[in-house]
Amino acid sequence: MLFERPYLLLLLVIPILYIINYFVTKRQFYPNLIVSHNSFIQFNSRFINPEIIGKLLKAFSIILLLISASGPYVKQEFRKTLDGQGISIILAIDISASMLARDFKPDRLSATKKVATEFVLNRTDDLIGIVLYAGESFTKIPLTSDKNALVNAIDEISYGLVDDGTAIGMGLATAVNRIKNSPTKSKVIILMSDGENNSGEIDPITAAEMAAKFGIRVYTIGVGTKGYALTPVAYDFSGNLIFENRQVTIDENLLKKIANITGASYYRATDSEALKKIYDEINKLERSKITEIKYDTKREYFMHFLYSGLALFLLDWLLKLILFRNLIE
Repeated sequence: MLFERPYLLLLLVIPILYIINYFVTKRQFYPNLIVSHNSFIQFNSRFINPEIIGKLLKAFSIILLLISASGPYVKQEFRKTLDGQGISIILAIDISASMLARDFKPDRLSATKKVATEFVLNRTDDLIGIVLYAGESFTKIPLTSDKNALVNAIDEISYGLVDDGTAIGMGLATAVNRIKNSPTKSKVIILMSDGENNSGEIDPITAAEMAAKFGIRVYTIGVGTKGYALTPVAYDFSGNLIFENRQVTIDENLLKKIANITGASYYRATDSEALKKIYDEINKLERSKITEIKYDTKREYFMHFLYSGLALFLLDWLLKLILFRNLIE
């Protein structure tokens, strides 16, 4: 234990000398006494003497208060790893109707939201943003380090926020526009799609070339089983979606080209577990340069000694008032 004002500890000699002097000079003790008119509490004066107890309580309370005034504390050393360079990441998520297909549990969009949330929480020191696209695209949340805001934004993602369709080029271009001026050296886009580009004013390859120009790597993920999946095709009279088994058609060649142009990789996720593994792999590939810092913190204990000293003063007062009132001055 260390002290802010160690020189005050020199004053401890006063109560210590006070106690020593008392026991050296005090030769006579009270005789055996009966305390209580009912005669059931008996004290032996050589071991429990009201005067001795009072002196000791005062001395120890003063000692504790002096220790408290000296500012006792414990110094603790911590080491923390920090992102020395930083990475900016945009999650470009397809929210078209086909993302409600039930080949993932419970559906593609719900599985994507769950995995994206885990990914965000694992990237504690990076800037992350979210772009959503279907027939159009928009920024759900710009680059931020606020993980609570990101998790809330992911939770709010749902089908129907924009017109239906699959505008991969628009989604990628919006993501590039959001991340290209980021101050971090490393910039990454994770683009998900479960279909083929069928709308939008920007060609996906043009958007990929634009990403490469700004040094942005685009990891692409094709979402969906290989074969057939229960996919929404219409609404019934009650407004509920009607599902039918439809063949899953993903333009894997396009997604591979986008990844290759930007120096990244393409992945195929055929179920929820595969999607999670893909995100885990990207998480391992795209790590920031790590630096370690060391910092000290101190935990103060003056209140512990202060309260203890005051408690002894109170105990001495109570003993005089209740138990020893007729035995000591």
